[in-house]
Amino acid sequence: MNDRVRGFPAFGVVKRRAGRFARSWWGQAWIKAMEDSALALEPLKRGRRFAYAGRVGTITVSPGRLSATVDGSPDGLFQTRVTLARLSDADWERFLDRVAARASHLAALLDKDMPQDLVSAAEDAGVELLPGIGDLEPECDCPGWELPCEHAAALCYQVSWLLDADPFVLLLLRGRGERELLDALNLRNAPPVERRGVSGAAAYARELPPLPEPLGAGVFAPVELPPGPEVAPLAANAAEQARRLLAGEPALDLRQDTVRLAASDAGLRARYPELGRAAAAWSNGGLAALKTLESPWTPPKQAHARAMAALEAACDGDVVEVARNWFTVPDRDLQLRLGRDERWYPYRDQHGEWWPAGPPADLPTLLATYG
Repeated sequence: MNDRVRGFPAFGVVKRRAGRFARSWWGQAWIKAMEDSALALEPLKRGRRFAYAGRVGTITVSPGRLSATVDGSPDGLFQTRVTLARLSDADWERFLDRVAARASHLAALLDKDMPQDLVSAAEDAGVELLPGIGDLEPECDCPGWELPCEHAAALCYQVSWLLDADPFVLLLLRGRGERELLDALNLRNAPPVERRGVSGAAAYARELPPLPEPLGAGVFAPVELPPGPEVAPLAANAAEQARRLLAGEPALDLRQDTVRLAASDAGLRARYPELGRAAAAWSNGGLAALKTLESPWTPPKQAHARAMAALEAACDGDVVEVARNWFTVPDRDLQLRLGRDERWYPYRDQHGEWWPAGPPADLPTLLATYG
């Protein structure tokens, strides 16, 4: 699958929040690279206002390039682009070697986290993942002379939100998509295959043990499994995969299947704590809950209006912060996320990070339970 081009729907209007514009450290580093390269402060201020006001349209991300149409009213729409140098093939090989060297690095990426020690290890190998001063090159067809203009700044500010949710967006900008990176890492972590070059004639000449006598239609001989505690999770995993296939449920990719296993295996979660949030989401609502955690989206206007009306009525004047499908009530330590399955998922703050707090339900029930 070619995932070197990704489109992200417009954010819409986002309520301003206190503190840093981006939540993740790598999102903050992205903004710093853009702001430190600016020739003037006023375009940055206007860019922040444009970003919060939802003036940036659909954002397209591809290797080395960001693009979007930005509403510069009253001056009209402007085509805005930001370019970033792609990594060379040699750079990617060194980066993949660093990721493959530590299982926790891969687990963190799968949990949509960018560990600082991974970035440092890549830098030690001569691979710069995060942009620095002058690395982000803005282009816009507006008449402004400042670089970045407010339109390019707005695009960069909103991209920091994309990076918060998924560091693979940064890796795509550097040249490669998530699927091809995971495939390359799987090849690195796969056990070596011994190739002995047996000819067809020699293979057919080998003596094989006789087949067992048939037991009758629909009857299978029991399989003797070796003793040991490791057999149970393997058997359970195979049974769950078979159940999903028979039920016609969607196939899971590598990331989703890893989270599913972690949700039911405390040992795996202890070994890879980076999977904790994702595993908690799966435990509370399966694949739909995981997608709600990891894939922000923009709900229809009617659903958004209904949610705001219910929240404002229930929250008795408390501030409600809205970012796409995330509705946050900071004073009540509560965040509610609307899933694409039209169910609501509760979250609580744990040390500055929103964690799944329970199974999905309708909005009045969750407000009564957690509000």
